[in-house]
Amino acid sequence: MDTAPRNRTISIKLWPPSQSTRLMLVERMTKNLTTPSILSRKYGLLDKVEAEEDAKKIETVAYEAANQHFEKEPDGDGSSAVQLYAKESSKLMLEVIKRGPQPKENGEAVKSEEVAESQNTFFDISGDRRAFIEGEEATELLKPLGEPGSKYTKICFSNRSFGLDAARVAEEYLSALKDQLTEVDLSDFVAGRPETEALEVMTIFSSVLDGCELRYLNLSDNALGEKGVRAFGSLLKSQGKLEELYLMNDGISEEAAQAVCELIPSTEKLKVLQFHNNMTGDEGAIAISQLVRNSPLLEDFRCSSTRVGSEGGVALAEALKVCTHIKKLDLRDNMFGVEAGLALSKTLPGFGNLIEVYLSYLNLEDEGVIALAEALKKSATSLQVLEMAGNDITAKAAPALASLIAAGDSITKLNLSENELKDDGAILLAQALEQGHAQLKEVDLSTNAIRRVGARALAQIVVVKPGFQLLNIDGNFISDEGVDEVKVIFKSSPAKLGPLDDNDPEGEDDNEEDEDGASNEDEDDELGSKLKGLEIKHDD
Repeated sequence: MDTAPRNRTISIKLWPPSQSTRLMLVERMTKNLTTPSILSRKYGLLDKVEAEEDAKKIETVAYEAANQHFEKEPDGDGSSAVQLYAKESSKLMLEVIKRGPQPKENGEAVKSEEVAESQNTFFDISGDRRAFIEGEEATELLKPLGEPGSKYTKICFSNRSFGLDAARVAEEYLSALKDQLTEVDLSDFVAGRPETEALEVMTIFSSVLDGCELRYLNLSDNALGEKGVRAFGSLLKSQGKLEELYLMNDGISEEAAQAVCELIPSTEKLKVLQFHNNMTGDEGAIAISQLVRNSPLLEDFRCSSTRVGSEGGVALAEALKVCTHIKKLDLRDNMFGVEAGLALSKTLPGFGNLIEVYLSYLNLEDEGVIALAEALKKSATSLQVLEMAGNDITAKAAPALASLIAAGDSITKLNLSENELKDDGAILLAQALEQGHAQLKEVDLSTNAIRRVGARALAQIVVVKPGFQLLNIDGNFISDEGVDEVKVIFKSSPAKLGPLDDNDPEGEDDNEEDEDGASNEDEDDELGSKLKGLEIKHDD
């Protein structure tokens, strides 16, 4: 008898998704449908109620289509069904956005003539497949810009890579429109071009748009660096009335940041400034702080994932003191440390309009978090979103956070994941959420060394909130009995409880393989990762 061990192939099924994964997709689509964009300016922006209804319908249709596909390939791992699920959701989202808000019974619908007027003033080529565009195609594609009596005030050339010939065609059309343009989106419009050609294309567009009085300018996703910023020098120098400026994922280094500040003559009217995902560093942040200091009307500031350390963080915090109209502040994923956190805490009391604050992964520790929580308690009485994940927060800071939460009644999303709050911290936060907070939708305290008591306390409080959608307490140390108790609490609404596959009931990491020789991978997590980047695809 052959007793030698046999290697068995373990197949992980990605389909069907769990209820929590399906709920996650609905939430993600709802956020996409309610987030202002160049498309929403053209077709109108859906409110949260309508967007959520549409998102649920989209998910159902996409799920049914993917499930039918999976039934034809039951022996597969479901990956093609997942791809179809995401593709159908993306396609249907785009259809809903282009449909725009629907008529309401109270007569608040967007009038058809208003929609038509918007379409007559907004020229957008970003919806086609991402591709290079050369002279001949540009002539045909941009032809509507040259029609007599053109009323276009907004243009979006994003997602199409312009070569020199195409840029010269665009130059001819834009020269006749420059005096009426107010919004220009040139994000991701030289992708894949050699640096020399890309810089020349930028220079052509900069020259022809020089003198436009723009309120909105988006130059994101162009790997600008200092050379690119200076290639847009003519355009930037002529902008004194900008209200929105986007320079995300542009390779904005210290020198490039200094060039931006040097070139733009005035930001007195600026309301939105976004520098996400650049290599700015401390010196670059110091340069940006000058721009911020000269933007007293700023409402939305994003400087996330920009490699900013303590010195740059302090400079930004000091500069933000003049921005008393701030509603959304996103500084996450930098290397601020405690000192910058303390500096920011001295600025926050002046932000009476703050509704969203993203301060995750800043190395704030208890000292910085306590100071920030106390500052927010004094000013942000209408705070809706609070994110402080990954900051080495322990139960020591929990009373300050709980006091902040209890002081208001408008929190919709609370993310304190990847900290060390443990049961003591979880219980305090649950108690803070107990009274009021009817608008609460999502709580994430995953990976916080929480055990049975803390998990049960959180579950009992959030499950009764009327609009609650998701509790994530995965990656903790909840006993098997505790997991069962939490599942019983969510028995009538299991979709509101996130997966618990990464929970460790023994209270320690367990990297051993299971008896079948396969690692206990979370199938929903793998499916979730495939859906995480879901966005509206502008292709047919």
